[in-house]
Amino acid sequence: MGTSTVSLKEAIDRGGFYPSLVHHTVTEALDGREPEQQIVHVDTHFDFEEVHRHITVLVLAEDVMVVAHLDDHDAEEDRPFQHEDSGPSGSSEVVARISTEVVPVVRLRSLILSEVHRRPDEFRPDRGLAEVSLNINWTGSARFDSMPADCGNPDCVADHGDTGTVVPEDVTLRIAATAEGDTAVDEARSFVRALRRATVKYSR
Repeated sequence: MGTSTVSLKEAIDRGGFYPSLVHHTVTEALDGREPEQQIVHVDTHFDFEEVHRHITVLVLAEDVMVVAHLDDHDAEEDRPFQHEDSGPSGSSEVVARISTEVVPVVRLRSLILSEVHRRPDEFRPDRGLAEVSLNINWTGSARFDSMPADCGNPDCVADHGDTGTVVPEDVTLRIAATAEGDTAVDEARSFVRALRRATVKYSR
């Protein structure tokens, strides 16, 4: 199994979201294992006048996958971090919360890769994808996407109840070339290929 051409540190630095903290925490979780493939994905959300970011790091290292999530917010939203001497009224302090999980590859129950191809009638294997979506499940949790059911008759006004799909997910990522570039999409595909090979190797 080949390793990524981009090092874990380079990928985290490129993400630009508290890279020293993220790299230190992920390295601690690896516990001496050598990273082989990774995905570093940063989400940005706008909430009125505030900008919120979230980073997810997936690292394949030998027989485990390390999953790390980090986000930040104003300390006032997290009471345990406040102190009586936190400063004058109106001052703002940012805190970051990061969580890690080390998942043995043999525990993975589902690995789903969805690809979006531009101009499928002109498909070529060497052409980049528009986006990829990744769902990885190891605990059995799932998301149910529901919608009103219909019978196919556009004139029907009867209530046919609801229908939907169950999507297994512990980690869900959507990586679009327009937002993150072709390199990020290619790295996600490489990670999935490596993870699939690892599941076969360590499930024997």
